Amino acid sequence: MNPLDTNKVSAEELLDNEVVSNTENSISTKETVSETNQQSLADFVEQLRELVEKAETENIKTDVDQIKQTFYKKLKQEADDRANADDDDQVENEAENEYEIEFKALLNDYKEIRAKQNAELEAEKSQNLQKREAIIKKIKVFIDSPDTVHEHVAEFKQLQQDWREAGQVPATHVTDIFKTYNLYVENFYDLLKINNELRDYDFKKNLELKTALCEAAEKLENEDDVVSAFHSLQKLHEEWAHIGPVARELRETLWQRFKEASSTINKKHQAHFETIKEKEEENLQLKTALCEELEAIDYSQISTFKDWEKKTEEIIQLQQKWKTIGFASRKMNVKVYERYRKACDVFFANKSEFYKEIKEEQQANLDKKKALVEKAEKLKDSTDWRNTTKKLVEIQKEWKTIGSVPRRHSDAVWKEFIAACDYFFEQKEKVFASQKEEEKENLEKKKEIIEKIENFHLLEDLSKDVSVLKELISQFNEIGHVPFKDKDKIYKRFHTACDKQFDELNVDAHNRHIDAFTVSIESMVGKDKNKLFREREKLRKQFDRLNHEIITCENNMGFFSTSNSKKPNPMIVEMERNIKKLKDDKELLLKKIQLLEAQLG
Repeated sequence: MNPLDTNKVSAEELLDNEVVSNTENSISTKETVSETNQQSLADFVEQLRELVEKAETENIKTDVDQIKQTFYKKLKQEADDRANADDDDQVENEAENEYEIEFKALLNDYKEIRAKQNAELEAEKSQNLQKREAIIKKIKVFIDSPDTVHEHVAEFKQLQQDWREAGQVPATHVTDIFKTYNLYVENFYDLLKINNELRDYDFKKNLELKTALCEAAEKLENEDDVVSAFHSLQKLHEEWAHIGPVARELRETLWQRFKEASSTINKKHQAHFETIKEKEEENLQLKTALCEELEAIDYSQISTFKDWEKKTEEIIQLQQKWKTIGFASRKMNVKVYERYRKACDVFFANKSEFYKEIKEEQQANLDKKKALVEKAEKLKDSTDWRNTTKKLVEIQKEWKTIGSVPRRHSDAVWKEFIAACDYFFEQKEKVFASQKEEEKENLEKKKEIIEKIENFHLLEDLSKDVSVLKELISQFNEIGHVPFKDKDKIYKRFHTACDKQFDELNVDAHNRHIDAFTVSIESMVGKDKNKLFREREKLRKQFDRLNHEIITCENNMGFFSTSNSKKPNPMIVEMERNIKKLKDDKELLLKKIQLLEAQLG
C-alpha cells in the first residue's frame, strides 16, 4: 500500500467536497423554478428579477441558465407563431422587444454581480494559493533535512491542519498544488518510515470526524429553527470538505449517510420557505383588504364631530389590526404599505380639513354670539318691558339657531349672554311684582265700589241718583289695572251692577252707555292723553267692523225671495233684528268717537 494514500486527495474529490454546500443549497431553489410554455415573457422577466435580487447571497447560476434557455426558447416560439400567422402587429413586436431588452439588462446586472463575486473569490483563492504554497515550502524544508525529519512531526501535523483550513485555490492550480502537496506528504511519510501506521491512524481519525459530522447532521433534523439548522448544515459541509479520506470501502457508505441527512434538512428548509411564501401571500391579501376598506370610506357621509370621532376610532382599530398582520413578500410589502399609508394619510388629511373648516365656522359663530351679547347688554337696562321682552326673546331664539363655538370660549360667552338677559328679566320681575301688589289692591278697591253700586238705594230723585252713580262710575274708572285673570270677571260684575241700577231708574241704555263713557273720558283726560288716541283708534276699528257686518247682512238679505205667505219668514225676521242691533251699536260707537274727538280738539 502506498504510504501516501492516507492523506492524498484528488482534485476531483476536493472539487466535489467544495461544491457540496452550494449543490445542496441550490436544491431548494431548483425545485421551486417551474418554467412551462404556459408562462409569458413578462413572467420570465419577473422571475429573473427575483433571482438577481438574491444573487449577492445565493448561488443562482443554474436557475439563471435555465430561465435564460427557456426565455429565448419562448421568444423564438412566439416569433415562429407570428410568422406562421402572418401577424405584423408592430405594437406587440415592440412590447416583446422591450421584454428582451429588460431581460438582457437583468442578465447584465447578474453578470456584473457575478463578476464582482468572482473577482473577490479569485482574490481570496489567490491568497489561499499563496498559503498552500508556503505550507508546501515548509514541508519541503523538512524533507530536505532527512536526518532531522522525525523532529518535525508535530510541526508537520500543524501544517496539515493549516492546509485543511487554507480554503479554495484557483481552478487552474488545483491539480498541480494538490499533486505537489501529496507528493511532499508522501515523501515525508516515506522518510519517517511509518507511513502505514500514520495512514491507518489518519483513516481512523478521519472516520471519527466524518461520523461525528453525520451524527451532527442527523441531529439537525430535530432542530426547531429550520433556518438555523440549514446554516449549521452548511458549516458541517465546509468541515467535511477539509477532512481527509477514510478507508476506501467506507467512503461511499459514509458519504451517502451524510448526504441523506443533508437532503432531509434541505427539504425542511424548502418547505419552510414555501410555508413562509404562503403566509406572505395570505398577509398580502389581508393587508390589501384592509387598504380597500380604508379607500372605500365615503367622506360625504362624515359631517359632524361625532361622525369623525367614531370613524377615527375605526381607523385606529384598523391600524392596530395592520400591526398584527405579518410581512408580505419583499417585492409587495413596500408597495402595500405605501398604499396603506396613503389611505391613512387621506383620511387624516380630510379630518384635518374638516376641523379647520369647523374651526373657522365656530369662530364665525363666536362673532355672531358676541354681537348678540352686545345687543343684550344694551337692552338689559331698558324699562320698556313689553318691547324689550320681545326683542330679548327674539335674540334668544336667534342664539339657538347659531352653531357651536370654540370650546374654550363657549362657557364664557354663554355666561355673558345669559347674565344680560337674566338681569333684565330680574328687574322686570321686581317691577311687575310691585305692580301685581298694586293690581291686587286695585281689585279690592273696585270690588268695594261695585258693592256700593250693587247696594245703592235710590233716593227717588232721578238727577241725584244718576249723579251719585256717575260719581261711583268715575271712581271705578280712575282706579288702575287689576290682575289680568280677574279683569273680565270684575268688569262684567261692574256693568251688571250699573245696568241694574239704571234699569230701575228707567234710564235709556243708549244714554247710559254714553254717560258712562263720558265719565271714563273725563278720567282719562287728566292722566294720559295718549290713552284717548288709543281708545279712538280702537273704536274706529270696531266701527269699521260693524259697518262691514251690516253691509254683509243686508247683502245676504237679498238672497231670500219675498214670499206671498202671510206668515213672515223667521230667518228674515232674525236677520232684520240683527241688522237693527248692529246699527244701534254703530250709532253708539259713532257718538263715542265724536266725544273723543271733541276732547282731542
